[in-house]
Amino acid sequence: MYTRGRTLKVTAVSAMVVLALTGFSSAHGHRSHGGGGCSSSHQDHDGSSTARDSGSSGSGPDDSATSTSTSTGGGSRRSRPTRTPTPTPTASSSRAAARPLRDGTAVLVHCASTADPYATVEVRNPNGRDGVFMVKMSFKDARGFAIADTGNEVSVPAKGRTTLRVSAVSTGRVAEIAHCEVDPRAVADR
Repeated sequence: MYTRGRTLKVTAVSAMVVLALTGFSSAHGHRSHGGGGCSSSHQDHDGSSTARDSGSSGSGPDDSATSTSTSTGGGSRRSRPTRTPTPTPTASSSRAAARPLRDGTAVLVHCASTADPYATVEVRNPNGRDGVFMVKMSFKDARGFAIADTGNEVSVPAKGRTTLRVSAVSTGRVAEIAHCEVDPRAVADR
């Protein structure tokens, strides 16, 4: 009799364990149907929900809701980058479609002297749009040696001209300047 009662207790405990495991398994399986056949812990990519799922003790619906909202957050995170860069290719493609600027011309109008320590250069733009050009010139002494070389950027309107004044004061040798040389090619910068 004692053995029979003990057997019944073991059977009852075994049945409860099986029911508990079966109930947990079916609830867990039911939860995974909403996730396309995967458990919610596998759908979560930040690891925080995985820790909650493995540590949960029967609060299945709450964990499922948490995982669903996390997945939704992940989905919205992915959609943001597709919206943000949309204008960028359009802007870069329009720049790529624009033809490069042709170089302009630079002509010396007046060399620097003690009376007027600025050289005057006229820069012309042959393009159909505004451009920025690099103008290079040298201040030279009577023997032809360079006192100073300069490079200046100047903005010139489309099919127009701009007068550029280049200071020789910074050379500290304005009195020694005998002539100026300007590179006739004004290089298109942008």
